[in-house]
Amino acid sequence: MAKASSPVIAQALAELRAAMAANGVTHALCISTTIAGFPKVRSIAEAHGNFWCSVGVHPDTEGAEETTQEELVALASHPKVVAIGETGLDYFRATDRPEWQRERFRTHIRAARKTRKPLIIHTRSAAEDTIRIMREEGAGDAGGVMHCFTETREVAMDALDLGFYISFSGIVTFKSAAALREVAREVPLDRIVAVVNEDVIMQSELDNKVRAARAQIRQQNDDMPPGDVLEKQMLENI
Repeated sequence: MAKASSPVIAQALAELRAAMAANGVTHALCISTTIAGFPKVRSIAEAHGNFWCSVGVHPDTEGAEETTQEELVALASHPKVVAIGETGLDYFRATDRPEWQRERFRTHIRAARKTRKPLIIHTRSAAEDTIRIMREEGAGDAGGVMHCFTETREVAMDALDLGFYISFSGIVTFKSAAALREVAREVPLDRIVAVVNEDVIMQSELDNKVRAARAQIRQQNDDMPPGDVLEKQMLENI
């Protein structure tokens, strides 16, 4: 799965398709994150026979144009639209746990059930409410995937019980993600999906760690080694 609305992916579409072919990847799902950006996502799917797309509004987009169940159902009628989302809950920055996120999530689940198309669900710092709403709204009737999963074993098992797949990104390789790797070991292989759009997340994470480590070293030692040597060692330690 790849967020086709991402400028990084949109600009490198030719390289992406070449890499897919070289590595035996036969299909791609372009994920929608806003209604305003959906036409661009859909156009990429329309232009390539092995590309498909979703329609939805990401939970971490406060102020984005809201949608309705009726609008999602109508947009999902396009033959290239195969899923509803990215949807879900994200309280990481929205620490006030806003009601508009929960209502938006319910709208997407209802549209998925109506269209009988699977959900792409994002959850961050909101696992309890995410699973609760999935149960209340009958998300299991639509099924889908828990996208870029970083939650606990309990949350994974709850999602699996509802018939969902679990997707893991490159985050699972971080040294700090030992607990997440334990979760991955317990998910049946036939219920795991690999996420390929998180190169941006990983690069951001690496950049942040490199900057922090450099700052710390500068504070502790005026004789800092050359930048390339330092960066190589820091990347080995991540």
